[in-house]
Amino acid sequence: MKKVLRILGLLLAGVVFLGACAATFVQVRGIPSYDKPQMAAQKIVATPTRIAHGQKIVNAMCVDCHRNPATGALSGKQLTELPPEFGKLYAANITQDQQHGIGRWTDEELVALLRTGIGRDGRYRVVMPNFRHMSDEDVASVIAYLHSTDRQVQPDPTPTHEQEPSFLAKALTNTVMKPLPMPDGAVVAPAPTDAVAYGRYLVVGRYKCYDCHSQDHQTNNHLEPEKSAGYLGGGIDFVTTDGSLIKSRNLTMDAETGLGDWTEAQFVQAVRYGQSPHGPLRTPMPKFTLMDETEARAIYAYLRTVPVLRNATPEDGAAAVATR
Repeated sequence: MKKVLRILGLLLAGVVFLGACAATFVQVRGIPSYDKPQMAAQKIVATPTRIAHGQKIVNAMCVDCHRNPATGALSGKQLTELPPEFGKLYAANITQDQQHGIGRWTDEELVALLRTGIGRDGRYRVVMPNFRHMSDEDVASVIAYLHSTDRQVQPDPTPTHEQEPSFLAKALTNTVMKPLPMPDGAVVAPAPTDAVAYGRYLVVGRYKCYDCHSQDHQTNNHLEPEKSAGYLGGGIDFVTTDGSLIKSRNLTMDAETGLGDWTEAQFVQAVRYGQSPHGPLRTPMPKFTLMDETEARAIYAYLRTVPVLRNATPEDGAAAVATR
C-alpha cells in the first residue's frame, strides 16, 4: 500500500511540475507569433465603387475599435468593452502612417491580416475579427478604402500601444485561439436575390454577427461558424460604458428569449438605428446605419432558418432567466 501511495505521490508531483512548466512557458512566451502567410504579389485596383463599399464595411466593422474618439483617426485605442479578465488589449493604428500605421504594408500583407489574423511582423492580432469568409471583393474594397484620401485613414503618428494581456489571454492564444488558414480558393458572395444565402454570408462573412452572438469567444468555430457552441444564441459578456457587464442577445427565433416575436420591420429598425421593440439597444452593440434594407432583411430571412435556442439574458426578465 505504501508503495502504491508513493507512486501516486510521484505521479501527482510530476503533473504539478509539468503544469508549472507549462504555465511558465505561457507566461514568458505571451501572445505567440507565426510565420507570415505566403501569398502571390497582388495590387488591388481602387475604384470609386470599391472605396465607397470599403468605407461602409470599415465604418461598420473597424471604426468602433480603431477610431480615436479625440481625433477621429483610426489610430487605435484601448478595447475597454472586453472583460478585464483578458487584461488590457489595444486596437492598432491602421492609418496610412509609414511608421506607426499600415503605410508600408503591401496589399497581400493586408489581405493576409484580414484573412488569418497574422500581421506582416508575424504577430497574431488577438481578439481582432478574422474575415476568412468575407468575399474577395469585400476584402479588396476594405483595402481600397484604407488607401483612400478619406480623413480618418490619413497618416497619424500615434504609436500602437503595446498589448498587456493577462495570463488567461496568453493561455487562450497558446491553446484555443489561433490564426486561421487562408481560404483554399476564391470567396464569392451570394447574390442578394437569394435572401437566405445572402443573409448567411452577411452573418458569417461580412458582419460576423455570430462572433459576438454565440456562446463564447473560446468555443466559436471560425472555420465552420454554424458549429460554434450556442450559434447565434447569445451569452458573451461585454463591458458597457459605465463598467457593468452586458451579455450579447439571443438572435435565434425563440419566442421568449430571442427574436421570435419580432417582425422583419422591427429587426431592420433595431439593426440600422438601434431601436428595438423593447427600447434602445445598449453598447457595445453598434448601429449599422450604413447597412441598407436589403442586407438587414436578408439577415432576418437567414435568422429565421437558424436552429432555435432558448437562452435568456437579464433583459428578458428574472422569470425567463430563472427558467432558461
